[in-house]
Order: sequence, then structure tokens, then C-alpha cells
Amino acid sequence: MSGTSAALQPPADAVTPVRHPDAPAPGELLGAHYGQCFGCGDEQPHGLHLQARAGEGVSITARFTVQAAHQGAPGLAHGGVLATALDEALGSLTWLLRTIAVTGRLETDFVQPVPVGTVLHLDARATAVAGRKIYCTATGRIGGPDGPVAVRADALFIEVKVDHFIDHGRAEEIQAAMSDPDQVRRARAFEVNP
Repeated sequence: MSGTSAALQPPADAVTPVRHPDAPAPGELLGAHYGQCFGCGDEQPHGLHLQARAGEGVSITARFTVQAAHQGAPGLAHGGVLATALDEALGSLTWLLRTIAVTGRLETDFVQPVPVGTVLHLDARATAVAGRKIYCTATGRIGGPDGPVAVRADALFIEVKVDHFIDHGRAEEIQAAMSDPDQVRRARAFEVNP
């Protein structure tokens, strides 16, 4: 990525990320962590509905279709929506590490416009881990997984405890998520970056 800041360069003592033994198998659909998540939630009418699949190692592939509600300029995806798609794909990597983490820093390059109706193919991978810091990178391509790069990002995620969400989330949503009778949905609501 051009101009990546020093904050996104792993330190000399960083290690290679290791896929958790209980991580979803390569090719497995990860699904939404929370129905109201703008990035992956299926209960968000104007959300991205990003669908991510586990890849090899600590990588995922994902895709989403740019809808009319995602426009910035007429007929083109809003840059913030594209950054959100990259952030969501990068955040999905934590499922493979089996850790809870939030975005600490995200740097995005917009390489070419992305028209409404485009399916954006995303590829993300964790590149290094240093203590609570997880370094990762992603690209978004038009026309298929091998198509031209439209957007790319480097990011730093910070491992947190579930208390992060309880202490900072709005009480009504926290209580609703914690009261969900479905134990799996209840646990997943707090697994991926907000």
C-alpha cells in the first residue's frame, strides 16, 4: 500500500499469526456476528450484507454488491462505504484467531471508482501479531477475485475483553443482545469489531 504509516508497520518482535485450531474451516461461511451490524448484519436494510468465508491460514474472502443506498457521487460507491467493507473484512480475521478485537487504525487507498451494481471481491489476511496488536491487509477487486484492484487497506486491530462492548455500548442494545435466548447469537454479538 502506498504511504502506509509507521503505526501500521509491525515491530521487530512481531510473530506470524497462527490460525486457532477451532477456527472455521477454509471455505466455511462465517455469517453475521450481529444482526444489526452495518457491515455483515442481515437485519440492516441498507447495510453491506458482506459475506465472508474462511480462507487458508489467517485469511478470508468476502464480497458485497454496491447498492443504490451506498452511493456517494451519482452512480458510484461512497468512499466511506468502501472503507467500511474493508474494515468489516479485516475484522472478520479475528474469527480465525478466536479473539475479540476492535479496529485501532485503518488506512485506505482508493485506486479506482466502484460503480453501483458492482460486486466487490475482498481478500484480507493477518500479517503479524505483537502482544494485543494484530496487523492485517486487504484488497477489494472489481469483476472477480483476480480483477483490477479498486480499494486496499492496511489496519491495526487491538485485542479487547468483552467488557469493552458492555462498558461502551448503548444499554438497550447490550441488554437485548445479552437476553437473546439463542446462546450462539448471544455469544457472537460481541465477537467482532464494532
